[in-house]
Amino acid sequence: MTGMTGTTGTTAGAGAAPLLRATDLSVSYAKPRKGTNLGTGAALTEASLEVRPGEIVGVVGETGSGKTTLARATVGLVAPVGGTIEFDGRDIGALKGRALREFRRTGQIQLVFQDPLRSLDSDLSVGRLVAEPLDVAGGISGKERSARVDEALAEVGLDPATIRDRRPRQLSGGQRQRVSLARAIVTRPKLLFCDEPVSALDVSNRNLVLNLLDRLRTDLGVAIVIIAHDLSSLAGIADRVAVFYRSRLVEQGPIREVLEDPAHPYTALLVASAPSVERDHQLRPGDVRAETGATAERADWVAAGGCVFAARCRFAADDCRRQPPLTALEGRTDRRAACHFTRTWKDQALALSVRESA
Repeated sequence: MTGMTGTTGTTAGAGAAPLLRATDLSVSYAKPRKGTNLGTGAALTEASLEVRPGEIVGVVGETGSGKTTLARATVGLVAPVGGTIEFDGRDIGALKGRALREFRRTGQIQLVFQDPLRSLDSDLSVGRLVAEPLDVAGGISGKERSARVDEALAEVGLDPATIRDRRPRQLSGGQRQRVSLARAIVTRPKLLFCDEPVSALDVSNRNLVLNLLDRLRTDLGVAIVIIAHDLSSLAGIADRVAVFYRSRLVEQGPIREVLEDPAHPYTALLVASAPSVERDHQLRPGDVRAETGATAERADWVAAGGCVFAARCRFAADDCRRQPPLTALEGRTDRRAACHFTRTWKDQALALSVRESA
């Protein structure tokens, strides 16, 4: 397979300086967003995330948790109201107007959307769609443009000769998503944000695309952020995971450790709800969810600035009337959680599980 020119990175970016560093990033809208579970206009609240070269980071959470907003703020599609965004040592969060447009034209950060059929112009051929980012960037000859398009298509496993002149509606779902990826990598970016890239695909195509992303980070040295609803789709590909709930980052760490030993009750609920995830503990969703009748009072806590998960957490107590900070676990900088009872809730949950199963 033809390989594109790029920097070969490590599979986990270990020891490298962060390529992307978002610090205390906040985004809000004037009105609550229709169709989300957010009760206020907050879309992202004081979220911090680092991504290193060649690393795959999963960003997980339910609809309205802030995952896509994080991606859109990073690529400059929405303006943050607080915090900073540094990319490759440059403060890009402060870019505005012409400076922002010039940065976006370079294609160093690319966004792959969830539904390729909607995000790809059905009137354009595959060749024109993949070439469009190069046309926006400019400064490239027609011969090089054609060669770069063919390289990108080959890199995602598509034969340029047979697919270049076809339209998106003539392709399968898996092919369309690979065209979206070719379009994203044609500018030779350093960072890809993939927003639910496999949610609309069947199992075989889902595995194909995930394996392709894993290979792209190795072949091209590109860092990848994969946004997903569930942890199970990330278990075999991501190096680290960040878990969001109601606009806040509630847990982050190496994905295998987070799956085996979640530190936040919401993460435990996600893991317990994903039977395909192998884990030592056998917590069930009911071991974590609040009992009927407890949620109404705790919803008032959340509205007043309490822990965002208090209304759904079985172990919420008076301390949860205030939002806990994201805190390092046992002094580790690579594992953090936002829970007042990180050290105790799991013991309670396991004890309840044993007692209720008896």
